[in-house]
Amino acid sequence: MAKTRKKQVEEVAAPIVHGAAELPAVTVDDYNLEIKDGDGFIGDRACKSAFSDRLEDWRKRVRRAGPDPLGETPTRDFSKKQLDALFSGEEPLATALILGAIDDYAAAFAGVIQRFMKEDRWKKTERIAIGGGFKQSHIGALAIARTQLLLRTEGIRTELSIIRQHSDDAGLIGAVQLMPPWMMKGHDAIVAVDIGGTNIRAGIVELRQKDAADFSRARVWKSDIWRHADDDPRRGTSIERLVEMIDTLVSKADKAKLVPAPVIGIACPGIIDADGSILRGGQNLPGGNWESERFNLPEALTKAIPQIGGHDTFVIMHNDAVVQGLSQVPFMQDVQHWAVLTIGTGLGNAHFSNRPAPEDKKPQKKPKTRTERK
Repeated sequence: MAKTRKKQVEEVAAPIVHGAAELPAVTVDDYNLEIKDGDGFIGDRACKSAFSDRLEDWRKRVRRAGPDPLGETPTRDFSKKQLDALFSGEEPLATALILGAIDDYAAAFAGVIQRFMKEDRWKKTERIAIGGGFKQSHIGALAIARTQLLLRTEGIRTELSIIRQHSDDAGLIGAVQLMPPWMMKGHDAIVAVDIGGTNIRAGIVELRQKDAADFSRARVWKSDIWRHADDDPRRGTSIERLVEMIDTLVSKADKAKLVPAPVIGIACPGIIDADGSILRGGQNLPGGNWESERFNLPEALTKAIPQIGGHDTFVIMHNDAVVQGLSQVPFMQDVQHWAVLTIGTGLGNAHFSNRPAPEDKKPQKKPKTRTERK
C-alpha cells in the first residue's frame, strides 16, 4: 500500500504542461531539429516530395533516349498504389526506373540520418521508428529497408523500424502518453486531435487498458478528417470546424456507451511552449497567425468545449512528430534511447529516452512559459 500511495503522490506532483520534456513514460530529449547547409534544411532531402523529385529526374533522363516506361502521367499525379502496381508489374523497365529513384532517395535519407546522429542527443540512438504515409507503400518500405542497409555499410548499428499503426492513427494514439494513466482511470477513451498543414483529424482513441495497461492495445475507435487545404479557411473558422468535429465524435461515443475522459490531446507542428502557444513552426497551419502571442489553441478549445461528460475539459498539446512517436512507447521498452522520423511535407523528428519506473521518479520543476520568461 505504501508504494502505491507514493506512486500516486509523485504522479500528481509532476507537472502536466504543454510541450513537456518530461512525460510519464519518456523524456523528450529533442524535437523539431532543424539543421541547415548551403542547400537549405537537410531534412527536406528525405521528405515526401523528395522521392517524387528523384523519380521525375530519372524519367527526364530516360526520355532523352526513348519512351518513358511510366507513360505520360505526370509524376505528381501518381498515387502510392499506382506506383506500387507499376513497380510490381510485368514491365521490367518501369520496375528498374522506380528502383533507381528508390536507391537515390535511400542514399539521401541515409545521409540525413547520419547527420542527425552527429548531434549530441542523437549519438546513443538505438532505434529509429519511421512514420508518415510513405512507409505504408511497398516502395516506401523498400526505400526504408535500403536506407537501413546503407547505414550498416557505414558501420551504423542503429535499427530502423516502421511505426506499427497507420500514419493517420499514430498521431492520435500517441496522445494517450501525454498524461499520467491516473487521469484516464474510470474512462474508456480520450479525444485526440492531429493538426497538419493539409488536414485536421480528430478521433476517439479507445484506451483498452483492461487488455493492456501500457496502452499497447489502444486504437482509434472513430475519427473524422477535414482537408482544410481545399477550403483555405481563416484560423477562427478552422477552430470552429474542429470544435464541431469533436462535439460530434463525443456524442457518438456517448451513444455507444464508450465513456471518454474529459481530456483532449493535440498534436500540432512546431515548437510548443509550456503555456500552449506555438513559438515557431506553425506557418503552414490554416489561416495563419497561429504563432501570435494573443492566440492559444488549448485555451480556445477549453473555452469552446468547457466540459466533456459533465467534467471540466483538460487540453494538452505537443509537437506532432513527438505525438506520433509516442504511439510507439509500448514497443520501445527493449531499448533506452530511440527516435522517430516522420516522412511528410517536411521530415518531422523527435528523440526520446525511456524513463525509470514511476516509483523512482522525482517531481519535475514546471518550465517557464513565454510570458514568464520575459
